[in-house]
Amino acid sequence: MAKTAKQPIASGTSGTHEFQAEVTRLLHLMVHSVYSDRDVFLRELISNAADALDKLRYEAIAKPELLEGDPALKITITPDKKAKTLTVADNGIGMSHDELVENLGTIAKSGTQAFVENAKKAKDDIHLIGQFGIGFYSAFIVASKVEVISRQAGTEEAHIWSSEGAGSFTVSPADAARGTAIVLHLKEDALEFLEDWKIESVVRAYSDHIAHPIMLALTAESARQINSANAIWTRPKSEVTAENHKEFYGHISGDYTDPALTLHYRAEGRNEYTVLLYVPGERPFDLYDPERRGRQKLYVRRVFIGDDVELLPPYLRFVRGVIDSEDMPLNISREMLQNNPQVAAIRKAVTNRVLSELKKYAENEPAKFVKIWDLFAPVIKEGLYEDMERRDQLYEIARFRTTKAPSVTLKDYIAGIKENQTAIYYLTAEDATKAAASPQLEGYRARDVEVLLLTDPVDSFWVRTAMGFEGKPFKSVTQGAADLDLIKAKDEKKSEEAGDGAPVLIAAMKQALGERVKDVRASKRLTDSAVCLVADGAMDRTLEKLLSRQKDSGVSMSAPILEINASHPLIVSLAKTVKEKGASSVEEASQLLLDQAFILEGEPVADPAAFASRLASVMSRVFT
Repeated sequence: MAKTAKQPIASGTSGTHEFQAEVTRLLHLMVHSVYSDRDVFLRELISNAADALDKLRYEAIAKPELLEGDPALKITITPDKKAKTLTVADNGIGMSHDELVENLGTIAKSGTQAFVENAKKAKDDIHLIGQFGIGFYSAFIVASKVEVISRQAGTEEAHIWSSEGAGSFTVSPADAARGTAIVLHLKEDALEFLEDWKIESVVRAYSDHIAHPIMLALTAESARQINSANAIWTRPKSEVTAENHKEFYGHISGDYTDPALTLHYRAEGRNEYTVLLYVPGERPFDLYDPERRGRQKLYVRRVFIGDDVELLPPYLRFVRGVIDSEDMPLNISREMLQNNPQVAAIRKAVTNRVLSELKKYAENEPAKFVKIWDLFAPVIKEGLYEDMERRDQLYEIARFRTTKAPSVTLKDYIAGIKENQTAIYYLTAEDATKAAASPQLEGYRARDVEVLLLTDPVDSFWVRTAMGFEGKPFKSVTQGAADLDLIKAKDEKKSEEAGDGAPVLIAAMKQALGERVKDVRASKRLTDSAVCLVADGAMDRTLEKLLSRQKDSGVSMSAPILEINASHPLIVSLAKTVKEKGASSVEEASQLLLDQAFILEGEPVADPAAFASRLASVMSRVFT
C-alpha cells in the first residue's frame, strides 16, 4: 500500500508502536490543516490499491498459486452510513506484520520535510501529497481513526493496524482474506464521502483510467463497477482528450498540473510497444535526488513489470509515463531487464524519439519550449558529457543565455559569429548576475563578440569535454590568453591606447605578490576595469572552485594569473610611480589590486584584516 521507508523503525511484536518523529509532524499537519480539495485522499488510496494489485499480478506470473481462490483482481469501495465508515479494499499483494509497521509507521525523512515546507508555502495545495510518496496519510484529512487490515498473498496470517493519528499506532492479529482493507472512521464534516454520487464523481475524475475494476458496494449483496478500467495508452490517440491525459499524468506523477508535452504513439517492427510519456510543466521536487533514476513504468501486455527499469537515460529522468511491450516475455526477471536486448532497443528508440519531439516542439513552439528548458536544462545538459552518441541532438535543443540575448541556440550563435572569430566563447559563473558583471567580458563586448553565460554547475563539466560545434571549439574567456587580436574593436583608438610603463610595473607587481599569483601580465580582455583573474591550467576557475569544495576531490585552488589593463588610468599612474620611486612604492597597491580582482570574482580575500589595513592606509594618505 505504501512505499517501503528508507529508515524503518523496529517491527517487534504485536502491540503499540510510536510513529517515527517525521510522521508525527506530518499527521499533525493532516489533522489540523484545512485543505480546499479533500477528494485527494480517495484518489491516493485507490492508487495504492492499484499498485498492490499490479504487484500481485506480476508475482503470480512465477507463482500462479498466489491467485488461488480469488483470481479476479479488483478494488472495492464500501460506504457504511450507519457505522460512518468508508472502506477501500483490494485483493492484491497484501502486507505482513513487519511491513505494516515499517510501511505505515515510517517515511523517508527528506520527503516529509520537503512536503511540510511546501505545504506551508501553499497551504491549500493538497495535490502536493502524491508527489511526496505519502498518499496513505492523506486518509487522516477526513478520518478520525484509520484501520488497515491486511494479509500477505501466500500466507495465512492477517493483522490489523490502527491509529487515531495522535503519535502512535497498534498492530494486532486479525482474520482477513488476501489483500488490504483500509477502514476510515469519518469525521462529522466528511460524511459526504458516504454518498454514492460523491464516491463516483471522485473516481471518475481521478481514477477512471485505473486498469482494474473499481467496485462500489452499497450493500453486502451487490456491487457495481464505477470506472472504465481501460488503460489509457491502449486507446486510439484520437480518443484520448487533454483532460484524460491530465488525469493519467497526475496518477503516475502525483502532479495534477497540466503536462507541458505529451508523447503518445505505437511502435511496430522488430519490437512492438506503446509509449505514453509526459514532460512535466513543473519541476519535480526530487529532480536532483542522487538516487533518482527514470520514473517510467514498464508493462508487458498490460501487466505491470516495474518502475525501476531504466527506460530513458538519467538526463531525461524528469519524463514520466508508461511503455507497454507486446513481445517481451512475461516471465522475465527484474534482474535480467536491465541487460535485456529488447529493453536496450526500446530504450534507444524511445530516447531518440523524445529528443526528436523536444526539437520539433522547440521549432514549432519556441516560447513554450523555453519554459521546459528553463525547468530542466541543468538535468538535460548532463547528457552533453554522459551521452556522446546523442551530443549533437542535445546541442540542437540546448538554449543558452548570452551577453546579447536571454535564449540563443548554438546555430543562432554561429550565424552571428564575427569575422576572424575562431571559437565559441563562454564564461562559467555561479549565477547570472556575477556572469554579466565579470570584467573578463569587457574585451569581447568592445568587439561585439557574443559570449555564452553558463551558470549551472553542470556547465563546468560538459564544456570541458565538448569537441565544438560546426567546426568551432568552445573556449573560456577566463582561461588562457585572449585571442582577440584579429577581431576588430568597435572603438579602435581606445583599444590601442596603453601606458608605456606597463613592463616595469608588471615586474614590480610580480615581486610584490610573490606566490600569491602564477603570473602578472598585460590584458587584452579588459577595457574598463583595472584588473582581473585568469586561469592558465586544465580547469577554469569556476570548475576549480566547485571541485575544491568537494571532500576527497584532491583539488585545491591554484594561484591565478593577474591581468592588468595597461590603459587604465590607475595602472598608468602606478607605472609612473614605479619609474619615479621604485618597485617598493607600489607593493601595497599591488596587494590591493589582487584583492580587488578576487572580490570581482565573488571570492573572499585571503586576509581580510590585511586588506582592511592596506585600504585604510591608502585612504588616509589620500584624505589627509
